[in-house]
This record gives sequence, structure tokens and C-alpha cells, in this order.
Amino acid sequence: MIRSLRASHTLMGLAWCSIIAGGLIAAVTDPLDLEHGSWASAYLVLVGGVAQYAIGLARETRDGTADRRGWTQVVVWNAANVLVLLGVQADRPILVDVGSALLLAAIAIALFEAAAERGLRSTQLANHAWLRRGFVALLVFVGASIPVGIVLAHQSR
Repeated sequence: MIRSLRASHTLMGLAWCSIIAGGLIAAVTDPLDLEHGSWASAYLVLVGGVAQYAIGLARETRDGTADRRGWTQVVVWNAANVLVLLGVQADRPILVDVGSALLLAAIAIALFEAAAERGLRSTQLANHAWLRRGFVALLVFVGASIPVGIVLAHQSR
């Protein structure tokens, strides 16, 4: 069973877990008076969930076997999210900085792979230009928001 586990499936499964966790945090933010609860909820849903699911879906179209780059992406993306979340909650901007750098690395991997697919005709992303453009736009949006998050993390200290 483990041998057949794909990085793409892991990315998509962890994305769903992040979306569910984000919803649960949103539900308890007000009653528990969580200081950064609404931010954490939105972060988990959008970055940990939607963006990670898109990366997993894109990988699924080319992930005939579990390749090393895919597993690297799983580890880096999720470690980055944990560091950013911990950094904000613990008011430790250095953790946000490290997590953000890791997120940028994972985004770079995904963008590189999406660009490499332009010449391929066997993948879903290559066959649907609108899907590839939407995927790239999502990654660019997340990547462009990272410097804003870093600045906000340092200003809130």
C-alpha cells in the first residue's frame, strides 16, 4: 500500500485536512478568543488547502510513479506551512521568514514543472491552457502575497 502512495495523493489529502482544520479553527475562534484564529483559518484554507490541492492535482496529471521531487514538495510545502503558522502564533517572525522561503521554493518547483509541461501533450495541464494559466495565476498570487505576510509578521512585533 505505501509503495503505491503518490505524492500527488498526499498533497491533495493534506490539502483537505488543512481545509477541515481551517473550518474547525474558524468555528472556535470567537468562543475561545483566539488572537490569530481567523488569520490561521484563512491561511489553512487558502494556502494549506486550496493552493496545495492545486499543486497536488497538477502533479496527479504527471505522477505515474512517486518521484523524488513530488515527495520533496510534500515535505517542503507542509513544513513551510507549519513554520508560518507557528511563527505567527508564537510571534516569532524568524519562523515566518524560514517558512516563507520554503513556500517560495515549493512554488518555484511547481512553476518550473508547469512551464516544462507546455511542450507535453499527455497531461491535463498541457491539454487545457486555461487550466494551466489558472494554476500559474494561483501560484503567482500566493507567491506575491508572501512578502506582504513577512512584512506584517515583522511589524506586529
